[in-house]
Amino acid sequence: MGEPAFKTTGSKWLQPVSELLGFPLDQVNFMFCQLFALGAAFWFRLYLSPRHANPLVRHAVATLLGIAFLIFCFGWYSAHILTVVLANYLIIINADINNVHKYSMVTAMGYLTVCQVSRVFIFNYGILSTDFSGPLMIVTQKITTLAFQLHDGMCKKPEQLTSEQKLAAIDVRPSLIEYLSYNLNFLSVLVGPCTDYKDYTDFIEGRHISRRLRLRSGTCNGQNGFDKTPEPSPTDAVCRKLLVCSGCMLFFLTVTRALPIKHNVNSDFVSGASFLTRLTYAFFSIQAARPKFYFAWTLADAVNNAAGYGFLGMDENGKPSWDLICNLNIIGIETATSFKTFIDNWNIRTGIWLKTVCYDRVPKHQLALTFILSALWHGVYPGYYFTFLTAIPITVAARAVRKSVRHFFLSSGVLKFGYDILTWAATQLAICYTVMPFLLLAVDHTLVYYRSMYFHVHIISILAAVALHRKHKPREPSATKAFSSSSSAPCSAQCQPVHSNNNDKVD
Repeated sequence: MGEPAFKTTGSKWLQPVSELLGFPLDQVNFMFCQLFALGAAFWFRLYLSPRHANPLVRHAVATLLGIAFLIFCFGWYSAHILTVVLANYLIIINADINNVHKYSMVTAMGYLTVCQVSRVFIFNYGILSTDFSGPLMIVTQKITTLAFQLHDGMCKKPEQLTSEQKLAAIDVRPSLIEYLSYNLNFLSVLVGPCTDYKDYTDFIEGRHISRRLRLRSGTCNGQNGFDKTPEPSPTDAVCRKLLVCSGCMLFFLTVTRALPIKHNVNSDFVSGASFLTRLTYAFFSIQAARPKFYFAWTLADAVNNAAGYGFLGMDENGKPSWDLICNLNIIGIETATSFKTFIDNWNIRTGIWLKTVCYDRVPKHQLALTFILSALWHGVYPGYYFTFLTAIPITVAARAVRKSVRHFFLSSGVLKFGYDILTWAATQLAICYTVMPFLLLAVDHTLVYYRSMYFHVHIISILAAVALHRKHKPREPSATKAFSSSSSAPCSAQCQPVHSNNNDKVD
């Protein structure tokens, strides 16, 4: 029986392009919108800047373009995204401010989960029509981020907030156009990233760069002339990121397609290949799957930068850095020497969201609850839960090994280098083992893969965690956080989030 035909609910104007290139129409529509957004972003910065247009016009144009993209890509499915945004605006305006964050979290996550359930039980593990869940996931992050920041600003005293929460807190409910613009603007409506509401409104109203310069300089007295400083151009940063996108696309077309993930559970391959062969193929197939994420996130970052959004400050060389809202650090990912370092550099803005709405809020079981929320946010495919639940013992074991063993290798550069090589290999293999169910999705495929791997990472992680649990001295509480939002590698030139919390690193 053949594969069921793919049906799109979005625009079919580009069907001839889809047939010519051999790509699904939904992917062609997505690429068209992102490339259009790139051009529109330059126009938005140059001709609709705060000097030429008031904030209301900028909000309105950003919103209308974003809604147009949704309709073009998803057709009537875009109504789901508009519905949850409008429903949560009513909550923001009418609900008890003491509970607004709880109501928004339940509503947004509940609606997202209902839609995600339909992907599994209606489409039966296959997306037979345009998948709108990506933008809905981004909107869910934005809705809940704003609600928590509003609760912080209107219900909590400054001494009850962390330094990061104080910077992001909001003390006035947004207007309808501001709320719609934040959630649906064309810069981030399709791929994200999720950003702080205050950063976004600063960008729209023309305070983004001057505020960043003041924050990075440590002065906030308004007397340093930053408001009169010529705005740095993002053109170099955009060109650099577009070059990365081109490399990722080339890699995807030449390598990724040659190493399909599903081959890891092919019955002939599983039964006929040796364990070392299966392990090697799994490693390279996971490595090859990453560039499509690199491409989408880097392009989204470039679009925001082209509009003049994402300025972080001046780096150590005195050059402007446009990495405030970047979503990944490719070098940090590929050279990660611990599980947590990898997490810190992968999908950074989602890590910040999880830390903001969950890890920093819950009184206990922070690690487990944060991984569970992450799995629920991604969807209800069983493979997601295998991935995030597997990550828990691996993270615990990695902490225990580091605290018990690492100090023995710090006495010389040679030993430290050898330790780094060993931990890099262990980290990349552990990531491969953990992420595979995320891509396989189904229970049966996941179990086939884990049986073919003899559950070796599960077993090693649990044994290491148990054996080393009491072998090391406890550190200060701040050293135990698993969801520090910063990139671990030195990355001021590539990606250094403003929410950096390097004191919490354990890697």
